[in-house]
Parts: sequence; structure tokens; C-alpha cells
Amino acid sequence: MGDLKRLPLHELHAELGGKFVPFAGYEMAVQYPAGVMAEHLHTREKAGLFDVSHMGQVLLPLDADAALEGLVPVDVQGLKCCRQRYGLFTAPNGGVLDDLMIARRRDDLFLVVNASRKEHDIAHLKAHIDGVEEVTDRALLALQGPQAETAMARLVPGVTSMKFMDVVQTDWAGSELWISRSGYTGEDGFEISVPAEVADTFARELLEMEEVAPIGLGARDSLRLEAGMPLYGQDLDEDISPIEASMSWAINKVRRKGGDREGGFPGAERILDEMETGAPRRRVGLRPEGRAPMRAGVPLYAEAEGGSEIGMVTSGGFGPSVGAPIAMGLIDNSIPADAPLYGEVRGKRLPVAQADLPFHKPDYKR
Repeated sequence: MGDLKRLPLHELHAELGGKFVPFAGYEMAVQYPAGVMAEHLHTREKAGLFDVSHMGQVLLPLDADAALEGLVPVDVQGLKCCRQRYGLFTAPNGGVLDDLMIARRRDDLFLVVNASRKEHDIAHLKAHIDGVEEVTDRALLALQGPQAETAMARLVPGVTSMKFMDVVQTDWAGSELWISRSGYTGEDGFEISVPAEVADTFARELLEMEEVAPIGLGARDSLRLEAGMPLYGQDLDEDISPIEASMSWAINKVRRKGGDREGGFPGAERILDEMETGAPRRRVGLRPEGRAPMRAGVPLYAEAEGGSEIGMVTSGGFGPSVGAPIAMGLIDNSIPADAPLYGEVRGKRLPVAQADLPFHKPDYKR
């Protein structure tokens, strides 16, 4: 792993017995001795601590909200102070360049982007917006699960008043924390940007709590899959439109046809047209029969034999909370919602049923 970057908490992960793998240019802990299944279920039942410091943290001036709207189909100008919103960087062809979080704070806009697209996204922002600042001196942690509030409130009592998608800047032991009530697991929880020099101390204080366990990339993936959340590079990419990805909810009302600021983002013509007339493909949940998971890249067919490919699995694995294999895929929109499908694994077609998303219903504090 010679050329891989290390996160500020690398030594802590090693001390905890983390098994490292390369991910988005970083050396990351994929699991700890308890294993992916136990970590997944712990997060669903108690609280899991994730190190997501590989993701990009970016600051923009407050008056860049209109310019940012030129890159995303999001109502940035109408975003209230101390609130966060999900966004998509769209491409001129109507595909997706990345997904991100956008927060309006007292003095700036705070963005969190995917690690694999960090350099691309920052260059993209700088090409269109003045005053773009990458944050390089902070770690990013996520505390997720039904007991996340109980644990976090011991260190920052004020989090109990936060609702889903609230953001705050608050003091902890003389350092400023940037906290959002959000995450990527389908559970209540927080994402916490903490100065790198105190990240180890902060993480250890959380991990000393009975409810909190360290969680690696493996369980992060199975948790988001159960929650029906897309992963950029698999369920979203430059060739998949937001409508094909079944994410029309991410096109805010004011940016839709008839809205006060209709369009004005890359690919708007295609995206808004697909909202009205339908997209050629759609993202669906999938439940393979039996116990064997169907992974990303498995081709999908409408017939047990013969016929042409009608789609592909984009994400797949075993859902520990579901107790069965689950997947998501892109299929031709002409396929009826109740039609049985077949995934071709090692030359053999196996039955797979379409299923509603999410597999695990999110539980957020509204």
C-alpha cells in the first residue's frame, strides 16, 4: 500500500485491530476483529463510529449560493441557515458527476464530497466559483445508530435539540466541532468534522462508551445498501441520470419545470424532460432467491433462457438486518414492476425478484 494516503486516525485503527484495504487512494479499515456482520448489527442496535476523513470538506463564501446553483439542481439560495441539503453535481449530458452534502452556516457554505471525486469536484467548483477553499486540517467522523444521540450528548449536550439535517458549530474541549445530524446508514446519527490534532482524543472518548464500537468500510457498505442509498461509481455515475437513479426527489421544486428558478444546471433539458416523460432506465431493489449474493456487474435478463440483457446489478451483497442477499440494479423502464428477473452468475441464470427500496426503513429524528 506504498502510495496510499493515511487518515489522521490511522494509528488508532491499527490499535483497534483494523484490517486495511486500499480505497479511493487511502489506506482504510474495512473491518475490525468483530467482523462485518457484527459491526453492521451493532450499528443498527446501538451506535457505530466510522472514520470518513477520506471524504472532501470544502468551504465556499455565502454569496456563492447562486453560482453553486449553476452546478446543482438544488435550491441553495433558499437553504436556511444551519440546515443541510443533499445535492448532485450534474453533467452536460444529464448524468451525475458526484453527489454531495451542502450546508448553509452562519458565515459560509460547507460541502462534503466523495473521496473518489474530491480532486475532480474541487477543480469543478474552482472553474465556476471564486473563493473555494479545501479543508485539509480536519478529520471527519460519523456516529450512527439508535443510541448515537445518547453517546454524543455526553460530549456535546446540545445535540439533543438537533433535527435531521440540522448543522451546528460548537465548542468541545476548546476545539470547534462542525456537526450535522445526518449519515449514510439509514439510522439516526451525526457527522462530525473535528480538528485533526484532537480527532484521536475525541474518537477515543466515544469508543470508551459501552454503546459505541468502531465500524469499517464493509459494514458501511452493507448498511447503506439496506437503506437503499446509492454509491457513486456504481449506482450513480456520469452516464446515469438522477431520474434513472430514481432520485427525482433530489431535484428541488424551485428548479423543476414551472419553478421560480427552473433549470439552469448542467443537463437540465434531459433531466427535466425525463421527469415529465420518463427515463429509459430505472433503479430498482432486487431480492435474489437463495442465500448467494449477486454483486455489482451481474447482468440481468427478463427470461430464464435467451433474450437480451435488460439491465445490470449496480450494488449487491448480504443484508445482515434483512437476513438475505439484497441488491440494487438499473433495468429497462419498459420492464413491468412485478416481472421476475434473472441474474447471470458464472454462466447460470438465477431468479431475482424486484423489490421496493429501501430494504431497511430509515429512522431519523424529524
